[in-house]
Amino acid sequence: MSLKAAFIFVAPEADSNKHRAAIKTPMVSLIAIGVKDYKEAIEVTKELVEQGIAAIELCGGFGLEGAAAVKKAAEGKAAIGVVRFDNHPGLQFKSGDEIF
Repeated sequence: MSLKAAFIFVAPEADSNKHRAAIKTPMVSLIAIGVKDYKEAIEVTKELVEQGIAAIELCGGFGLEGAAAVKKAAEGKAAIGVVRFDNHPGLQFKSGDEIF
């Protein structure tokens, strides 16, 4: 049985219904989803854990507050990990906490 995982990235003009891609390997089934802000990330997280996603990794655009909000939304049903940048190059070298 493979690990069901997700990667969520934040980009201001992303639409989680359109900006999705799936990759399946023998050991990991991964879905990558773009969200426009933290609110949409919370909604997507709730959807993912209901689908049985066991691990969610967040892009470096999520600051501490955004990562904490996603962790809370997962309600302990998925492990949450974070890629880190001091300043994210895709967000004008700012943290998502400054933008969202």
